[in-house]
Amino acid sequence: MSSHKRSEDGTLFRIPPFHYIHVLDQNSNVTRLETGPQTFIRKDHERVVFGIEKMVIVPPQHYCIIENPVLRSEDGEIVCEESGEAKLVHADQEIRLAQQPFPLYPGEIIKLNVTALRVVPSNAALRLKAEINFTDRDGEKRIAGDEWLFEGPGTYIPRKEVKVEELVRATVIKVNQSIRLRARKECTDRQGKERVTGEEWIVRKTGAYLPGPYEEVVDVVNAYVLTEKKALHMRCLRTFTDDFGVVRKNGEEWLITMNETETHIPAVYEEVVGVISITTMTNRQYCVILDPVDDKGKPQLGKKKLVRGEKSFFLMPGESLERGIQNIYVLSEDEGLILKAKEAYVDKEADKDRKPGDRWMIRGPVEYVPPVEVEVVTKRVAIPLDENEGIYVRDIKTGRIRAVTGETYMLTQDEELWEKELPNNVEALLISSKDPLADRSDRSRSDKTGTEKARDKTRVVTFRVPHNAAVQIYDYREKKARVVFGPELVMLGPDEQFTQLSLSGGKPKRPNVIKSLCLLLGPDFCTDIIVVETSDHA
Repeated sequence: MSSHKRSEDGTLFRIPPFHYIHVLDQNSNVTRLETGPQTFIRKDHERVVFGIEKMVIVPPQHYCIIENPVLRSEDGEIVCEESGEAKLVHADQEIRLAQQPFPLYPGEIIKLNVTALRVVPSNAALRLKAEINFTDRDGEKRIAGDEWLFEGPGTYIPRKEVKVEELVRATVIKVNQSIRLRARKECTDRQGKERVTGEEWIVRKTGAYLPGPYEEVVDVVNAYVLTEKKALHMRCLRTFTDDFGVVRKNGEEWLITMNETETHIPAVYEEVVGVISITTMTNRQYCVILDPVDDKGKPQLGKKKLVRGEKSFFLMPGESLERGIQNIYVLSEDEGLILKAKEAYVDKEADKDRKPGDRWMIRGPVEYVPPVEVEVVTKRVAIPLDENEGIYVRDIKTGRIRAVTGETYMLTQDEELWEKELPNNVEALLISSKDPLADRSDRSRSDKTGTEKARDKTRVVTFRVPHNAAVQIYDYREKKARVVFGPELVMLGPDEQFTQLSLSGGKPKRPNVIKSLCLLLGPDFCTDIIVVETSDHA
């Protein structure tokens, strides 16, 4: 309080305009309000307990909250007690808007200072909640706990019975977009449809969408753009009717292609399993589809379907390719295929009834696509053989082994190549680069070039017998031996083996020094060291 507004002894108070003081009558213990402009002379039994204070000024577009406000009559007059003190509404609040400056009566408290009113922009709203039961300005009854929206644009005038929960902004739905909403409690959506607590739905209308008081935005869903090469694999989460009017059962899976729609926004009760790429085959390809789907969209479990190119298609849910996309078998005249029937069927090409397990062979030149009942065991290629070449062939039905030489031969469906095993010493002599005649004096075990390759055991074993030499061959099946004199090319039969020779050599002579398959007939020179003792021991 300024010194010029009261006397030095505190008995005279000069109250300017729009100011006030609180005066306590100590006899009656009642506090009264005195407002300016006036010159107030304090009596002896009075005491100024508050002031001089400036009145509260609330400018336009502002408000303040007064706690324990004075009680007013219907005419707006202050209601006083019998003692003359202003009657207060304790534990209550009053929101005062722009008006003439007003004083605070004894007992009144400013709970919220002068504050600007809240301006709600367009595409936004305040979510309000009723603290107590009341009837609003429009005559609508609000029950404690009710929630509603004050939508912009506009200036919100607060009420003591209402609490502002939050500012809700509209969600902008672009082209090929939607929003997914969930009901926080039972309500009616903006389309007038009743919703239960926890229910979800999709809003696809382009533009700004302001959720209702009991609605919450779960997610913004972007549309999937479908092309000729892409499709959507969908799964149903609950039985419902989709956007195309088809009733989908819980757990059902299906495809959405460009034939149905160019863009698709998944509904609430369907999920996107994945994006399926188109399967394209040329006219030189084919594939086998497992568990194909019939015309009604039902999978035929356990069945197979052969699809030949040129073709493009999408694999339906549950379908898979047995071995991917395969090339058609193109056989030349020296090639063939060994086939095996996996189940009984009629071979229309050969006009035969095939039984499970049957094996047969087709020869080129031909283009072949195996039916689903047929398995391709292997591909055979004719083996060209010179007069001095051969292969060992085993009949898988009888077990008989024979040697085929000097012709171009293709194994049949009942034949396979047989590997002939030889003793290790004979194997080493065959692959050695030593010449039995020219290198007969070389006793080293290492080869000269070191470039020997492993022998192909399915090829007929051959050995060139040099001039003036002999080779012994024993047939273990016939139990006969034969001797071949050089120069000659020896070709072993399936049951024949070389007789390995172990001869003496070295100086002085030692047994089993020379290992050879052929015996040189001579005449030849030899050297030796002999120890001689004379009769006189000279």
